[in-house]
Amino acid sequence: METHQLYINGRFITSQAEETIDILNPATEEVISKIPKSTEDEVNQAVDGAAAAQKEWEQTPAIERAKIVRQLGDELEKRKDTFVSLLQEEQGKNYELATGEVDMAIDFFRYTSEWARRIEGDIVPSDRPNENIFIYKKPIGVVAGIVPWNFPVFILARKVAQALTAGCTLILKPSQQTPNTAYEFTKMVDELGIIPNGVYQYVTGTGSALGNQLASHPKVDMISITGSVTAGTKVMEAAAQNITKVNLELGGKAPAIVTANADLDLAVEQIKASRLLNNGQTCTNAERVYVHESVAETFTEKLKQSFEGVSYGDPAKDHNVEMGPLVSKDRLETVEEMVAAAKEEGANCIIGGKRPDAESGYFYEPTILTNVQHESSIIKEEIFGPVVPIVTFTNLEEAIEMGNDTEYGLSSSIYTEDLNEAMKVINELKFGETYVNRENQEAVQGYHAGIRKSGLGGTDGKYGVEDFLVTQAVYMQYKK
Repeated sequence: METHQLYINGRFITSQAEETIDILNPATEEVISKIPKSTEDEVNQAVDGAAAAQKEWEQTPAIERAKIVRQLGDELEKRKDTFVSLLQEEQGKNYELATGEVDMAIDFFRYTSEWARRIEGDIVPSDRPNENIFIYKKPIGVVAGIVPWNFPVFILARKVAQALTAGCTLILKPSQQTPNTAYEFTKMVDELGIIPNGVYQYVTGTGSALGNQLASHPKVDMISITGSVTAGTKVMEAAAQNITKVNLELGGKAPAIVTANADLDLAVEQIKASRLLNNGQTCTNAERVYVHESVAETFTEKLKQSFEGVSYGDPAKDHNVEMGPLVSKDRLETVEEMVAAAKEEGANCIIGGKRPDAESGYFYEPTILTNVQHESSIIKEEIFGPVVPIVTFTNLEEAIEMGNDTEYGLSSSIYTEDLNEAMKVINELKFGETYVNRENQEAVQGYHAGIRKSGLGGTDGKYGVEDFLVTQAVYMQYKK
């Protein structure tokens, strides 16, 4: 069983930490690796190294940075099978999704590298004679990238590709539940030898300790975290000590609105795909479904039938299973508690609602809840599991009002064949993303961002790269 080393200033070192964290396979509950809880001194070494490397890295021509980022994607493609296997083992993804995640990461490195030569400023007319105003875009500096457990390869690619393309150095902290893919990536970086020492660092530990140290460190210029609202709040509090910029991609409670004019077969297919993706553990998953009362019975029956055929099991042993386990015992118990609370509040469970018969693993059956009241806890709180609560509505205004009634603001969707309904929802829903007649899954050239407690800043596309930049205005006087 391997215990991770840290990667600091271009070389692997054995941590001096006395404590380690066991990494479990959620399908078998077996320990598959260990990570050290990096010491305070080791984290300081990583930050100091990144700060020392920053000046030379940002002065590296953009095209040279782009070539390196592109090569990371090319090499990841060569090692694709290894990363797919690690994803299945450490996170419980089915084969199709694990393969898709690695493909998206490869694409993200390649796509983002193309933006290196597209970082543009501006020239603005001055109010004074003999003067020009130049607007420059420059790297923000040292970035701490905190990766979540639900998409540990793709979101690693997001943080690494955008930071390096923009000219920033990066300290990467993987999730304490799924670090093996990040460690394999770090081995790949070391073997390639194309990234200058200090530009990429790898440290491990808990979010509460290590995340806080990185967020409060005076030499860290930006914290980019994908995680829960609780984690994001703590990072923000720590970052406030030095007024450090935060880029937060946090939780979601996405409403899916199904109108009387929807193609119900399409809605069922896409909501199923959106809700069960990654075993229900995606921040953009359809977390609550609002269905017009005239089609609610038909829609619900069709969705129930689609759930009945879902297969589950250990994805590392069977590439054909649709669902794997939840990531941890804690996550499984939380989902169980939320469904139990919903039943106490009057909801009916028409399918699922329990653990399947399995010798081991954190599995939970695909679940549909009906007779759910909009005010109930399962409508208000993020589930992060394969559970669909259904609420009925009488008119579109009511559905929009309920959809917006949340502290989150990441993703949303509308299913209708009526253009007027679609446009009304697009204009009146208050979310960073809205999907029309399709599952909730973003594109690398789009923009992934939330409002309210779903986060600050964003990622993907040109706007994602720009979040790693700062603006400098230069007032240039010249003689006649």
